[in-house]
Amino acid sequence: MKKYDVIVVGAGISGLLAALTLSKHGKKVLVLEKGQHLGGNCNSYIVDGYQVDTGAHAITHLIEGPLPRLMDNYFDFLPVFEDYGYYYVRTENALIKVPSNLKDFVTFDVLPRKDRLILSQTLTKALTLSSFGIDLSDQSVYDFLPKNLCKDTYDFVNTISAFLSGKSMKETSAQRILSGSSFVRDSITQEQFDAMIGKFEPKKRQSTESILSSILPYHLHASLQARVDKVAQPFTSLERLATNKVNYSQGYPRKGLKALLNAILYSFPDTVEIKSECEVTGILVESEKVYGVEADEIYLADLIIYTGFATDLPELIKDLPQAYIEELKGIVHTKSLTIWLGLKEELPEFKYTGSEIWFKDFAYWAMPISNYDPSLAPKDKQLVGFSFVIDSEQTEEHELKKAYDTIFRALPNIEKYIDMQHEQIMIPEKAAVTINGKFSDIRTPVKNLYIAGTDTDRRSMGITRAAYSIIELLKILNEDGNLH
Repeated sequence: MKKYDVIVVGAGISGLLAALTLSKHGKKVLVLEKGQHLGGNCNSYIVDGYQVDTGAHAITHLIEGPLPRLMDNYFDFLPVFEDYGYYYVRTENALIKVPSNLKDFVTFDVLPRKDRLILSQTLTKALTLSSFGIDLSDQSVYDFLPKNLCKDTYDFVNTISAFLSGKSMKETSAQRILSGSSFVRDSITQEQFDAMIGKFEPKKRQSTESILSSILPYHLHASLQARVDKVAQPFTSLERLATNKVNYSQGYPRKGLKALLNAILYSFPDTVEIKSECEVTGILVESEKVYGVEADEIYLADLIIYTGFATDLPELIKDLPQAYIEELKGIVHTKSLTIWLGLKEELPEFKYTGSEIWFKDFAYWAMPISNYDPSLAPKDKQLVGFSFVIDSEQTEEHELKKAYDTIFRALPNIEKYIDMQHEQIMIPEKAAVTINGKFSDIRTPVKNLYIAGTDTDRRSMGITRAAYSIIELLKILNEDGNLH
């Protein structure tokens, strides 16, 4: 039986970040992954000459968020991020930027003027309450809205809600809209990070300057320091009503998600061992303390980081407290569908960087990722991903047909240009941020067994949310004396 300092269960983005950070704190780490591939939803692969990601992604909070803190302190190699661009809605006649402040709402004539005024007043009210420390996490977006809006406006709000939580506006909290639209921003400065994890001097620390410059077009690098100064003296939430930009500090990794995954893998020291196609069938506990896991053989460790679905934990450990099991059952999951279309040529309909949100009838999130990096598609061709929240009450075949119908209705000419099509159905994040959805604590009832990943943190989305969970994990390990 082999003995390690730490065993990480799961090699998705959360598991790999946990392994990287703990290895840089001097731990000998074993990562066990039941699947064939590493990275989970942070990965890319080739389909008929096109490089598709596992779902459409925008990497958020790239200036003062959790991922830059982890990159600054633990990465030996940095991915390069392209400036993300903007969010749009497609109408019959044009692409229109999604409004993210009151000024934008004035020209957003997709919605009636009366409704725009009402939404502006509602947003001001929500931000005012939030600024006074009132938590709106338990109040749904639907309950927060007046009931005299037109159908298109409700559809628009419903689409934004689905985009941010995977659920309707009746199940999405008002707080989620504020944070997801960047009106309320969580940041982690290097000083805050140092205070949370204690003294740690990495062998190689990358500067925030290098991260920021990588997400900005080269002609904007001269104004980089001014942008940093704005972060150092941030606007209040209410001031952002006039200045907010929803694409603030967002990027897309050059060469696709695979580039971010590779940056993590190449940063691993020799003290990390990874075994794929090795499913953990049990977590071993004695006297209410972990001592190892059972997989293809027994592996021993005094510290276990579990990054799988928290709802599956009772299947791996006997005699967990019933109250804890019931708490885990409250975690809500949502499923998404991404359709990748490889196009025979670059279409004028997709001559933009960013993504579009269609909100008539059925929402989608479309992202022409080869516009960031032409190498993701064969020469002179184009790659576009369309992501949908799917109804778990319907069959996958029904939702797939519905999705294709939506694409062809929104873009009636696209069908004759299709060179490749590929579908992915996945759970984009473990715990959906809904009104009644629960989240797992990082600490468990079993000593030295911790949970990390998007089951444990409700901030932001996707990879950024996973990074938040890892920083919280490091903080708690430090508090428990298990980090240094």
